[in-house]
Amino acid sequence: MPLSCIERTSFKPGKSILMSNSMEKIIQVWFEDGRIFIKTDKENTYSRPLEAFPLLLEATPEQRAQYEIGLEGDDLRWEEIDEDIHISSFFEKAEPNSDNVIAKVFERFPQLNVSEVARTIGINKSLLSRYIYGIKKPSEKRTEQILQAIRQLGRDMASI
Repeated sequence: MPLSCIERTSFKPGKSILMSNSMEKIIQVWFEDGRIFIKTDKENTYSRPLEAFPLLLEATPEQRAQYEIGLEGDDLRWEEIDEDIHISSFFEKAEPNSDNVIAKVFERFPQLNVSEVARTIGINKSLLSRYIYGIKKPSEKRTEQILQAIRQLGRDMASI
């Protein structure tokens, strides 16, 4: 087991905890080689690239270590960075694939602020980051919306 492995449990005294026997429960969490790993009570280990969770990708190791396992054991919470991950997220198979137009634009222009571009088009920064990392594929309409916002930014800058 890696040295960075940290076990946590979380419960509130006096609260009744109803746990489903069908869903696996998270019992361990650790980070290694740009990935997050979980181990379950059924001895299964799952892993996802940190790009799938941009807030964790950008977090410091100290911030990543400050998680809580939910009362039912099926989710993780990082209060400081406001990130929540359900165990079902670990069942996804998508790996980063930055071979897309959105990723190429942000790679070509690293000075673009992901938060501000997301705010401009009215989407969540994490969603835009997932598009950039190729974890999630935007529709053609969404792709055009993102590109239009960036083009408008360029026109605004050119008018200065």
